[in-house]
Amino acid sequence: MPVEWIPGTGYFSNSYVYGSVLIDTGATPTAVEPYRDDIGTIVLTHCHYDHIAHLQEIRDMCGDPEICIHELDAPGITEPSRSLSTMFGERGPDIGPDVILSEGDEIGGLKVIHTPGHTPGGICLYDAEEMVLFSGDTVFADGAFGRFDFPGGSLEQLSNSVKKLSELDVEGLCPGHGTPAFSKGRRHILAALRALNTGYF
Repeated sequence: MPVEWIPGTGYFSNSYVYGSVLIDTGATPTAVEPYRDDIGTIVLTHCHYDHIAHLQEIRDMCGDPEICIHELDAPGITEPSRSLSTMFGERGPDIGPDVILSEGDEIGGLKVIHTPGHTPGGICLYDAEEMVLFSGDTVFADGAFGRFDFPGGSLEQLSNSVKKLSELDVEGLCPGHGTPAFSKGRRHILAALRALNTGYF
């Protein structure tokens, strides 16, 4: 299944279309509009504002698809202290999720992997057959990893999450920010794990 990468601009996150699933809503509605008829589900990898900024507009544009997020980050969609929207001088969307996700759930052919550390309810989405991982802000495609100094962050949890991801067969690594790695994605995860283990950051 092809990955449609919609690059984020400025501090906003990437968005991805994978089958009928839109992953994160940092991209502008204009950028997402060509895929509007394909999107039946929106999955948020976590609740930070740069990933949920355009949630309401994109939901309305796409005909009210289901909104999904992990149970521990669900309150953060509407709570500025969790979404960090005030850091951006903005207000978050005033809508809640339709579906609460947990570890091991499957949605649109993607398995939900709970990866706390950046936020308590951060998730990654994995297609084992295609070896594609949508990693949110847990790990990036340059051997870097998400910040753990925001409210609810944890270095220990983030390290454990990246270790969990390092055990997967990953060819395509599609992170929340930056350029995806469409081959040898596991190498980037292992590089992030080494940095975390050595404290080289």
